[in-house]
Amino acid sequence: MRTPPKLLISVVALGFLLSGMALLAGCVTSGGRETTAKALDGILAGDQRTVADHAQDPYRHPKDTLLFFGVRPRSRVLEVWPRMGWYTKIIAPLVRAGGQYYAAVIAPDPGSRFLTARLAGYRRLLASRPDLYGRVKVVTFQPDGDVLPPGSVDMALSFGDLHDWMALGDAPQAVATIYRALAPGGVLGLVDNRGDPAVPQDPRAKNGYVRQDYAIRLIEAAGFRLVATSEVNANPKDTKNYPCGVWALPPDYRLGNIDRAKYAAIGQSDRFTLKFVKPGRN
Repeated sequence: MRTPPKLLISVVALGFLLSGMALLAGCVTSGGRETTAKALDGILAGDQRTVADHAQDPYRHPKDTLLFFGVRPRSRVLEVWPRMGWYTKIIAPLVRAGGQYYAAVIAPDPGSRFLTARLAGYRRLLASRPDLYGRVKVVTFQPDGDVLPPGSVDMALSFGDLHDWMALGDAPQAVATIYRALAPGGVLGLVDNRGDPAVPQDPRAKNGYVRQDYAIRLIEAAGFRLVATSEVNANPKDTKNYPCGVWALPPDYRLGNIDRAKYAAIGQSDRFTLKFVKPGRN
């Protein structure tokens, strides 16, 4: 018995529809939170991370932090001032196949041995594992210029940079540079040392701490909209009143052996974790 033509067309159309739905579901699953979490578990356990890297995990909570910001394997991510690459070792492998990682390094300064050595060390890290970092694109982040063409990335991440920008007097310009680099609807994820809300904010953040309300106002002034906060990197033991500021705490221990056991017991600083969005969509 022959299938009527109209019924045959309907069956074929239904097949295409179901196939499309299955493909769409597969795409959603492959880039979803659960899949990303599993990928991060594998990366965090990888041999590219040192014992010193692992020692920071209880304070920096990389998996929960990145999931909170919404990083996915297909994300186009700009990390500002990656320093020696602690987060590079995690994000770059995650997005290597389907996304893009931009390392926005600090501008070279021939007069600074410290910065010269740090940039050289970072480039050695990238060269050491082309299987993980071979697609990393290194760009220069200057607070008063364009790091990338406008709208180039879905996400920009900053870990402990805001107090440095404030110290340099460049915070508004740096945030504006990030704003331009993000596509409409893009995310800015920010982590920094949280200041005491009862203490007036020093505009230069000389003690390394930034009040959370101050940070939010500064970033929203550039056009961003705060969409979520997280306490994943909070540390209630941090009293924020040390002789040399936040650098008394680990891993810096700037006071050397003075009260070292006390600072070790406190651990690393109390940190806010903020998620902003650039309004609009592509």
